[in-house]
Amino acid sequence: MAKTHVVAVLAFDGMAPFELGVVVEVFGLSRPELGDLPWYELRVCAEEPGRDLRAVGGFTVRAEHGLDALAAADTVIVPGVAMAGAEVSPALVDALLRAHARGARLVSICSGAFALAATGLLEGRRATTHWRYARTLAERHPEIEVDPDVLYVDNGDVLTSAGSAAGIDLCLYLVRADHGAAVANAVARRFVVPPHRDGGQAQFIEAAVGDIGPEDDGVTQSMNWALRHLHTPLSVSALARAARMSERSYLRHFTRRNGVSPMRWVITQRVAASLPLLESGEGTVDEISAAVGFDSTATYRHHFTRQMRTTPTAYRKTFTSAPVHP
Repeated sequence: MAKTHVVAVLAFDGMAPFELGVVVEVFGLSRPELGDLPWYELRVCAEEPGRDLRAVGGFTVRAEHGLDALAAADTVIVPGVAMAGAEVSPALVDALLRAHARGARLVSICSGAFALAATGLLEGRRATTHWRYARTLAERHPEIEVDPDVLYVDNGDVLTSAGSAAGIDLCLYLVRADHGAAVANAVARRFVVPPHRDGGQAQFIEAAVGDIGPEDDGVTQSMNWALRHLHTPLSVSALARAARMSERSYLRHFTRRNGVSPMRWVITQRVAASLPLLESGEGTVDEISAAVGFDSTATYRHHFTRQMRTTPTAYRKTFTSAPVHP
């Protein structure tokens, strides 16, 4: 019987409840929809277990476990610190170092990067945090390469993520790394989060499954149509026809709704659609490029690298044990 993977999350006085809630939602809920798959065991830990900890919003949280439980976990998540840039408790630093020495995976969300930075484990490495704190982190820890433009950074044993919602992306990434794309997608579906968030930020999120939503307007109708025809040549005029709108009106309504141009959105969806194909281990990159509608493999590689911050081949190596077809 496989050993249960224990996830420990830190609760502290003055915490923002959203980040803690994300961790509980992903790792603490039972998953009957996954059948017999053994799920994680979540432990909420604090420096002083059993004491009421104030959360932003005027309520309290009481953690059952202390720092020894945190140090004994397989994955340790720090969802923030009480004050970015302030001294981190030596007891917490010691617990994090003990966990790391045992081989645990250390993870931060938002300002939690300051706690990981205090351990020295990010020295000489790339890391991220909320954009509001990036400058402070870089000033306090000049030995860290702080990147404020990504959702998260994976250094293998130490992972950091940006602002609050980026914690969702990173937690789903951990599930994906542990259990594969199908399980991560099932968790994302139950979480009811967008399958892919564009914005030039690295992320490994499952491709869209099914339609965008009910076709109660022309733009949505055109997006659903495009998802069913990604393998074919698409143009603004074709999308406008599917929406039963003029090109000029369609461009205005689409961009206002989605924040990007129609063809930029199409490129994002094509890259997203290629992810499960890469993960399957079947087909060459050339074949996958054509299957999702790119006119050349060079174009596919360009947009994939720009969007995912890695190459198709490297992505495949990360998310499948099948033979790699370059």
